[in-house]
Amino acid sequence: MLAERLSRIDEPQTIRMAKLSRELRAQGKDIIDLSLGEPDFKTPLHIIKAAIQAMNEGYTKYPPVAGFPELRKAISEKFANENHLHYPADQVMVCTGAKQCIANAMLSIVNKGDEVIIPSPFWVTYADIVKLADGTVVTVQGGFDHDFKITAAQLEAAITPKTKCFIFSSPCNPTGSIYSKSELAELVTVFEKHPEIYIISDEIYEHINFEGAHESIASFESMKDRVIVVNGLSKAFAMTGWRLGYMAGPKDVIQASEKIQSQFTSGPNSITQRAAISALQGSRKETDEMKLAFKERRDYLVNALREIPGLKVNMPPGAFYVFPDVSAYYGKHNIHTAEELCMYLLDKAQVSCVTGEAFGDKNCIRISYATSIDKLKEAVSRIGNALAELNK
Repeated sequence: MLAERLSRIDEPQTIRMAKLSRELRAQGKDIIDLSLGEPDFKTPLHIIKAAIQAMNEGYTKYPPVAGFPELRKAISEKFANENHLHYPADQVMVCTGAKQCIANAMLSIVNKGDEVIIPSPFWVTYADIVKLADGTVVTVQGGFDHDFKITAAQLEAAITPKTKCFIFSSPCNPTGSIYSKSELAELVTVFEKHPEIYIISDEIYEHINFEGAHESIASFESMKDRVIVVNGLSKAFAMTGWRLGYMAGPKDVIQASEKIQSQFTSGPNSITQRAAISALQGSRKETDEMKLAFKERRDYLVNALREIPGLKVNMPPGAFYVFPDVSAYYGKHNIHTAEELCMYLLDKAQVSCVTGEAFGDKNCIRISYATSIDKLKEAVSRIGNALAELNK
């Protein structure tokens, strides 16, 4: 008999839909996959060259669990120079992706029965990691009319004596929403009343921000000693397969995370770590070019989806997702949920999306625009035609 903990969690719907898309493609189906959050760009050449150089120089042995000192220093300098956050290198560590950073942090601070507040919609894995840590998930709904962001009053109402942690992303996966400095300040006024609560700030989409400078909740002086900042290379540098994330925070949390990681994976890939130094210290030309391409795709996709009757679509200021409300189609042709609509679109339109239920919102679906304009145009045409069939 398998372990009980498996009954608490599910396979991420993003991975499930991507897997299903690959299987259908292997059968000869012309699937347009808009399910995964994976940039379609190549990793910048200077980063690839740094990896080759690392192999030639013999960086093929076990690395330190928390990362090479040179990389931890480069991350510390990145925080100081770009975010005005001052974390010495011993308050920084690297992991096999940002997902492992979040798992390390959650396993380090959450005890059985502790409550973790998650603004909804949220990235699919947050809730399951809380469950694996024996914590209790408390969701707070940020609705369409508020760009999917929660208010200070909602946060205050959700806090109980059992609250141990708050986790969120800005820019947000799946909605693309961004908390402004003033909105973060309002949340901070609540957290200041509850000094026992940790905050995990997932900032992996930091550089895919179409509105201006990135703002971190860790920049508030009263928060710095309680915030665990999570970031990585996957989105900004098109390095999803390289598997490297990094985190910074209170020294005891970083030390605890290192201890946990030492038993799970040890240090992240040594070659990727050397390439990461080049990524953090090198040119951002390709990153800026990717951001411009993503903005062009966003503008096209939002306007095109708004032309489809029944869809409600906000204008996401960051990341590379749109999160339309599709509930107008519930009750038509035996479609009653977002998941059923996604499966209908996969079958009828051969376009793969992800149900909003996986992200905590039953009225929406997530569409990734991390693909070419041509594919997006074809996808919108197919989606429009398939949804029109439901209106007959």
